[in-house]
This record gives sequence, structure tokens and C-alpha cells, in this order.
Amino acid sequence: MLLAALPPTAPVAAAPPVAAGAEEPGWTGPLSTRGRYIVDADGQRFKLRSGNWHGASGTWNGSGDTADNANHHAGENSGRIPLGLDRAPLATIVAGFRELGLNSVRLPFSNEMVRDARPVTDAAVAANPGLRESTPLQVYDRVIAELTGAGLAVILNNHTNTTRWCCAVDGNERWNTSQSVQQWEDDWVFMARRYRDDPRVVGADLYNEVRRTILDDPNWGRGGAHDWFAAAQRAGDRILAEANPNLLIIVEGINWTGIPVDGFPHERPTLRPVRTLSHTLITSGKLVYAAHFYDYTGPNHSGATGTGETTDPRYRDLSPADLAAVVHRDALFVAGEAGGHFTAPVWISEFGVDANAAEGSSQRAWFENFVDLLVRADADFAYWPAVGWAESGNEWGLLFFDAAGRRSGVLDGPDWRSGAWQRLVTAPSRQGYVAPVPYRDMLSPDHGDFIASATMRARPDWDSGARKAACPDGQRLIGLSHTGNRGLCTDVSRPITWNAHQVVTDERHVSRDWASGYTKLQCPAASVLVGYAVRGAAVSSALCATTITGVTDAGRTVWFDRGDNRPAGAPGGDFADGHYKGQCADDEYVAGIAYTARLLSARTPDALFCRRLP
Repeated sequence: MLLAALPPTAPVAAAPPVAAGAEEPGWTGPLSTRGRYIVDADGQRFKLRSGNWHGASGTWNGSGDTADNANHHAGENSGRIPLGLDRAPLATIVAGFRELGLNSVRLPFSNEMVRDARPVTDAAVAANPGLRESTPLQVYDRVIAELTGAGLAVILNNHTNTTRWCCAVDGNERWNTSQSVQQWEDDWVFMARRYRDDPRVVGADLYNEVRRTILDDPNWGRGGAHDWFAAAQRAGDRILAEANPNLLIIVEGINWTGIPVDGFPHERPTLRPVRTLSHTLITSGKLVYAAHFYDYTGPNHSGATGTGETTDPRYRDLSPADLAAVVHRDALFVAGEAGGHFTAPVWISEFGVDANAAEGSSQRAWFENFVDLLVRADADFAYWPAVGWAESGNEWGLLFFDAAGRRSGVLDGPDWRSGAWQRLVTAPSRQGYVAPVPYRDMLSPDHGDFIASATMRARPDWDSGARKAACPDGQRLIGLSHTGNRGLCTDVSRPITWNAHQVVTDERHVSRDWASGYTKLQCPAASVLVGYAVRGAAVSSALCATTITGVTDAGRTVWFDRGDNRPAGAPGGDFADGHYKGQCADDEYVAGIAYTARLLSARTPDALFCRRLP
């Protein structure tokens, strides 16, 4: 229930405090990415060993009195704030996270929380009386300050639209199910700005478990109001451009499509679509992908029991080998296959298991197998949940607190998960300095402009009425598809620096006939191709950046109108699935595009003019 009485983006509290003088945690923010790894400001690997501290996103089940614990998930009423603040001091809970071996916390919130002006109840903060009369957002502020002050990284997670338990058909299925896209984006800009002065607030996890409503599926790149690929791209770019350029932008895969009934198509796509359509943000080195795995769900199983249950196997039904194969296919390939346009860190940002699972059960076996899988993959992870109530009977948490504030869990006595947990947080992993790697990024102006250059975004429209695509600053175009309008950018060999640009629409800069009988859009001698524009499928213009010196007239023609023509190994991967592609070598740049203008031609790219980098 959104608070309509407040303006759409009205802040309900002053800017939060920033932790000062905290003990050196052994890492320096902000974080960024290098290939499959997350690194700190010094280039040192920072593996996310995280827990989910839920509650601010809501625990209410959606019916009945919100004050009645019985109407909350597992009887645990968070009071619209991170769970457990009624039972233990904030500092005690955070100290427990450090004891667990965590270095980071995924901190869910709801869009409703951002604008919720109602003070929390005294009961909700009984163990933290200094938080009385605070709004949920002010409590969230204090929680972040305590976490970062203890040296922990914080990832903001937009978990729900409304402050209620997730994740079924509950009004929180998509980022825009219970609110407008504009409201969602504006809330993200507000939250990213709010914590931008704290370098240990390191990430924006854009939305949790995007899934089907009763009538509609989300999609990845097909356009329209349900296109999660496009929504994440736009929100991520707005956060980086308008609020905080230092944040990691974390994009979860699609959690569910289709009707979960035997005989109807249904599946959990997760990150599979990333292989053929990945994001390119306006700030390179900031993209992380995320996926969730629980024993009771499956690649084609919704996790339901009874209504909505199908005969598909759950993850716990798979052999260790089959489980590893499915998790790689659906998620870990993104980090496991180097040098692709899609290569990025993958954060398994939710997994967990019931501590009440019986000895010898498939749940226990699954957890042991999954932990082994994470260890072998050296994967970033976040356990769900970090905190629970001791007497609720919900035994999924790592740390439990009873009404008297006494703690139990994997650190405090018998818990069959303890061995696996210690194995996970202490496992050998890649550490130390991670050398920079080249970026290889897609351009996909499928449904509109795809301008990844901050420089060009700040300048007037360079081809009005056309769909435009431009490489991120520092990168150059290295490949194009014959149809489909896709491009590949890179900074391999060296990044480029440029300020002046020129839009080419004719052959005035062609010095020799490198594609006889074809129309050629060629950059001036001192320029490289960094973008292009199309009208329908037809080439409209070439965007050239002045950056190269010492160039000769030499070059070679790469034809791709009748098949792929790419370097051995196809560096960058398939950036235009199902279409012919042409690509210059890694030590070259694109200096021109050729197409045929003959009658009935679609005027799509047929050849590239590739020149060697000086």
C-alpha cells in the first residue's frame, strides 16, 4: 500500500550519517569488475561473501492485521525494518555477521519503504531504543552506517514494490507491477544518491526475482513494458549517470516464465538469455549478474507444492553432476567463460536451506552439493536469510535471536549446516591483485537508441529519427552484423581517448575503393568508428571519433554478407545470434562500413574496412 499522500519521490528523512573512523577492513571502496572478478579500488579481488538481512522489504503475507505476527511470514514480524532489531542491539547483530565470515550484506528494501513516513513501533525496535520514532528509511540509514562502520560492504536490493513478503503472485512480480517505471527509476536514483558519500555502499541490486504475473511473462530484449533487459539497462545507466558512478549495477536473471502446469511451457530462464544479449552500461567495469537457487525449486519447477506443482524435477532431485551442469548452463557460464561480450562476475545472491531438514534427506544432500559447487567455482554468494527468530520454527537463518536476545545458529551449538558453512567461507579462492582485462561489449539498438557513450549522451542528437548505437567511452567498434543491427565494441590492445566527433553520411572521406560497387561510409583519416545509426534495417550514418595519429591508407576489407567473417576463436563471442557477422582483428579498428544501395536492397552492412592500430 503506497502512501499516496506523499509526493512521488519525497524523501522522508535527512541524508543519513556516514560511518567515520571505522576499523580498516582490508579493502578499499568503491568496487568494480575485471572480467569475472569483483575488485576493490586497489585492484584487489573482493569476493562477495554475503548474507541477506531481510525485513525492510516486508514480512506481511498480504492479508489480516499487519500488527498480528500470525499474518507475517513464519510468524516473524519485522516491523517494516531489518529483522531482529526488537531482540538484539544493532551492533550485536552486525558483530555476528563478522563472526560468520561475511564481508558484505545484501540489504533488501521496498519502494513503499522509501516513502513510508509512519514511525516504526516501539516494539519493533525494543532492543534498540535509540531508533524509536524513526521512519523505516531512517532505520535503514542507521543499519547501513553500522554495517559499513564495521567494514562490511552493503548492496542495496530493491526486493519488492510494496512492503510485503515475496515472491509469488503478490503484486511484486515485476519492477513495475504495482508502480510506474518512472517511480521505480526515480526511487533508485534517490537511494543511490542518498548513500553515495559512503564508499562501502557498493552496489545496486536492481530488482528481485522478476517473474510472471497471472496473465503476463517478463521478457529479455523483446521490447515493451515487460522487457527486463531494457528496464535494467535504463535504470542502471540512470543510477551511474545521475546518482553514483561508483556503484556496481547488479542484474538478476528472469526467475519464472510460463504457466506451471504440466503440458504448458514453463521454465526458470535465470541468466541463459545473457549469452546472446548482455548489458553494456555507460560506465565500464560496473556490471554484475545474479541468480538464485533453492533445493525446492528447479529449472522447470516453480517450487510450489499442491497448486502450481508440476512433475518437473527440483534442484534437490538432481545428481551432483546434473546440478553442476544446470547451474553452469543457467548462471555460472557468465563468469566461467572468459572474453565474451557477456563475461562478468556472477553473484549467487540467494541460496539457503532449512536447518530442520532431516538427516539423510535430499535437502541436506543438496546443500552439501551446492556448497561444494560454489567452492569449486570460487563463486560470489549471499545466504538467505542471515537473521531469524529462534522460536518461530522457521529454521532457515544463520543467526537466530529469541525474545530475550539470546543467540543460536550455526555459530552456537548443534547445527548440521555448520561444517558446510565453514567450508564455504574459508575455502581457498583467488586473492590478490587482478590485472585489468579488455572489455568486449554489445550494442543492441533493437527497439531504440543504445548509446553507451556518456560523451555522446551529453551532446545533441546526431541522427534525428534514426536508432543510434555508440560504444562506451574508451572503446571502439570492432564488429557488426549483416542483419539485426548488432555491434561489438572493445578496448583490446588499448583504450581510445577522444573528444571531437564527426557524423559521416556519404563517401567524401573514401580514399580508395575497398568495396567496389558498394556505398562506403568511411571515417576521416585520424578517426575510428565508435557508433552507427540505422533506419529500420538500413545503415543511416557512421559516428567517427578523432583519436588516431600516424595512420596510413592501408587496410583490408572484411566481407560478411554471405557468412561469418571473424578472427579465429571469435573473440567476444556471438554478439548477433542468428545473423552473419564481420569483425576486425584485435589489433585493428573499424574505419568504414560498406553496403549496397541497389534496387530492393535492405542497405544492411555488408563489409567493414579494418585498419591496424598504430
